[in-house]
Amino acid sequence: MASLSPLPKIFVQNPHVHANPHDHLHNPNVIYRNLSFSGLGFRCSQHASLGETRIVRKSSNQTEVMVDSATQVFDVPLLSCLEAIERLKANRETQHVKQPLLAMYSSIFGGITTDPAAMVIPIDDHMVHRGHGVFDTAAIRDGFLYELDQHLDRILKSASLAKIKLPFDRESIRRILIQTVSASKCRTGSLRYWLSVGPGDFQLSSSGCHQPALYAVVIQSESPFDSKGIRVITSSVPIKPPQFATMKSVNYLPNVLSKMEAEENGAYAAIWLDSDGFIAEGPNMNVAFVTKDKELLMPKFDKILSGCTAKRVLTLAGELVRKGELRGIEMRNVTVEEGKKADEMMLIGSGVLVRPVVQWDDQVIGDGKEGPVALSLLNLIFEDMKSGPPTVRVLVPY
Repeated sequence: MASLSPLPKIFVQNPHVHANPHDHLHNPNVIYRNLSFSGLGFRCSQHASLGETRIVRKSSNQTEVMVDSATQVFDVPLLSCLEAIERLKANRETQHVKQPLLAMYSSIFGGITTDPAAMVIPIDDHMVHRGHGVFDTAAIRDGFLYELDQHLDRILKSASLAKIKLPFDRESIRRILIQTVSASKCRTGSLRYWLSVGPGDFQLSSSGCHQPALYAVVIQSESPFDSKGIRVITSSVPIKPPQFATMKSVNYLPNVLSKMEAEENGAYAAIWLDSDGFIAEGPNMNVAFVTKDKELLMPKFDKILSGCTAKRVLTLAGELVRKGELRGIEMRNVTVEEGKKADEMMLIGSGVLVRPVVQWDDQVIGDGKEGPVALSLLNLIFEDMKSGPPTVRVLVPY
């Protein structure tokens, strides 16, 4: 078999254009004009008036456009480790993030960093290229971690379902998470953490991964307290099968597409139905209803993720039963007809706490206003985050 000759180096025909690789760091739109792939019959030129780059192939009788877009061509530099780190730092400095990253723990480098440029994971980690990882989160409120143990128990269950071995025992993982928050100095935000089969190779099987990994990141953010009513739609994106929906894995593409579908239709979220047509959940929150008989109704967790915040809300709702604001609490299959005819509808999750829903598709829920039970539950969960019992609030030693 004939061997292929190596590709020649791209050179700049225009002597006034200098191919400085550092230009791309500060200006990703830098372009080197009239580049030639010598000997291959390719030519790259820029139309200055249109801002376009064209790569064409010339033959004796025709010219074929290979690339015709705003994509711009530059000579890719070969970086040392130190140069790559400097570019990571420079890239972070130019970003204007709404949720700053304050600290990260990685079992790969065995410690905590507060430099966002160092908050990276190996590209050969199977969580990256195979999705073989699970995650969870815990809110940070006034220097306390809310429901840390409940979320920790759930990620350990998810890891077991995903056949991910633990890098440390439960108590060690718990200590690492608390120490990461402590190092961050964050008092209001969230802690997100992952368990992965770890780095190793690019095969499908994790047999080449020699050590599972733990990662944790502290994110500064404001409290999700928001009582304004929202609109939801029914998702057309297929729901994950129960085997995968009941574990909190990193495979969130269906969730992302469902959320995007809602936003494209002017809604906040899209509601999934299960394979039998019953109401399931939102893209990253549970859903609940208040019937005309003043009963709090929530779909069962047998086919969906068991929400830590949802379970806590169900516990706190007992106070509303005692006050007479609710007649009862029930978890069962809920039909779409029941849901749309309910007096109240709400989304429940750590990212929204309790968010009233005032419209589902074309159906106005109740009187079209935020329901009193949803608002009471929001206040209860918010107060629980501020002054609840030690079983749901873990003090961070800063």
